[in-house]
Amino acid sequence: MNANTHATAADYSWLDEDLPGLTEAYCLTLVRGLAPEEVLRRIGAREELRITGVEELAAPAYDAWDEYDGERMFVGVTSVGDWALMMEYNGYLGVTDEVSVPLSRGTRLVSHFRNVNALDHFDWIEDGDIRVTFEPLFANQRHGSAPDSLPEEMRGAGFDLGDSGDRSYELHTEAAFALAERLTGVRLSTEVLSSATFLCGTAALPPRG
Repeated sequence: MNANTHATAADYSWLDEDLPGLTEAYCLTLVRGLAPEEVLRRIGAREELRITGVEELAAPAYDAWDEYDGERMFVGVTSVGDWALMMEYNGYLGVTDEVSVPLSRGTRLVSHFRNVNALDHFDWIEDGDIRVTFEPLFANQRHGSAPDSLPEEMRGAGFDLGDSGDRSYELHTEAAFALAERLTGVRLSTEVLSSATFLCGTAALPPRG
């Protein structure tokens, strides 16, 4: 699997304080070895502008949602080391199989999502193969071609994989960030996200059904 680190949910305890608008409704996607331009091309996005600072993505994202009634979504893509980082406020292209599976061709993709209703999702995809997919709130229920391949990494990141009714549901969003780091080696911080320049565009949501 490679690229594992020792990241834990505690390493991302700054999220709610530093980026509360992001954790309320976001989708974060990491793709190894692709330039931002290639990510936009693969998802069929139109290149529109460059924006510095992740929080500056929020207004155009919500504007796009209103303008296109949720049928097109605004994304920002930047490079972090050897990885492309695609950020969406109030979006979910990165966890939509019709988008993420083609985007992962020839490489590794890790994405996670949460919306205002606490609905959440995490995907690990290798070259079109959805290896593990689950809801961080219910991390003991996993699917994909290798659903039981990450228990040690998941527990280390901070997920409670127990089956009993007294499971802990705390810090599940932070644990998703930590697990993504364990799978990619990409450490995100307030400084990284606030200083990054994102190549931005809008992409269509694939037809339902």
